[in-house]
Amino acid sequence: MHRLIMVLAILLCPLTASAQNWFEPARGTALRAALMDAVRPHAEWIFGAPIEFVVEDLRVAGDVAFASLTAQRPGGIPINLRATPGYARGVVDTSGVSVPQSVQVLYRRSGNTWVAQHFEFGATDVWWSYGPLCAEYRPVISDVCY
Repeated sequence: MHRLIMVLAILLCPLTASAQNWFEPARGTALRAALMDAVRPHAEWIFGAPIEFVVEDLRVAGDVAFASLTAQRPGGIPINLRATPGYARGVVDTSGVSVPQSVQVLYRRSGNTWVAQHFEFGATDVWWSYGPLCAEYRPVISDVCY
């Protein structure tokens, strides 16, 4: 029985390892900055400038990436949502339980540039687990794709 368990563990190891071939770019690297800069204009359109991000989760595999972030003002200052361009335009809802400053992003590299292709501010569900997105971004979101 012990030998069977060892054989199964050896056979299944490549499956679990291949499910997580992504890495998190280190703070201060050009790659991490490029990913933040790709979504920054979208955040500034909603919240106004300047914006910095608290990185909750950041994953890169090949030409795709995923990020879960929280927008804030430089120095950790919270964003006054009622004083944002997005609130003035009616796209920031302050009445719900969601955190409008949260953002999830799916990126794709185009040449040497990272593009924020799919993103959502203040999401209340795991929208990136949608089948067609899973098919394209599975290397960085396999834990939500079934």
